[in-house]
Amino acid sequence: MSVKPTLQLLCCATLGLAVLNAQASVPASPPQALQPLLVTLNERLNIGDLVALTKWDSGKPIQDSPREAQVIANARQLATDRKLDPEDVGQLLAAQMEANKLVQYGLLAKWQTAGKAPDTPRPDLAKQIRPRLDELQNRLLQQYADFAPYRNDPHCASWIAQARPRLAKDKLHELALIRATGELCTAALPR
Repeated sequence: MSVKPTLQLLCCATLGLAVLNAQASVPASPPQALQPLLVTLNERLNIGDLVALTKWDSGKPIQDSPREAQVIANARQLATDRKLDPEDVGQLLAAQMEANKLVQYGLLAKWQTAGKAPDTPRPDLAKQIRPRLDELQNRLLQQYADFAPYRNDPHCASWIAQARPRLAKDKLHELALIRATGELCTAALPR
């Protein structure tokens, strides 16, 4: 066998491996179920601004452990009805509450520094905000169920990382959205 055909074979094999490696490093397109879920998570976070205003006005603490426990218990019950893992749903809702509190703490700190909160209408926490959060929770659980088959996809974290910055209205909300989406993917992160 001459050197020239061997070199051509080696060149073709190397080129083929390079193409395969390039294709393997390109993440698959995100599933359609991801975008509505992220939009709902972001909508829930933006309600945190309204909650922060009510906390500012009332002087009540942000941490409300009994309310959080009740929301998580209700979500776990709904998870069973929707054939979702109650533990996963509990973690998802806990992440949403932690992210929401992050927004509230950030805004209250900003307003304390300024010496005032924005002069905007304040909806009633019990009569207006919580019913909205309850409605969002139902939508969130349905969208989470739709997204569940993709949670273990090796590209899951990349999909979320690429979509997240386009949703958040500022750095505080982007950080909170990072926390809110922290429980969505179960695949090991690439190193």
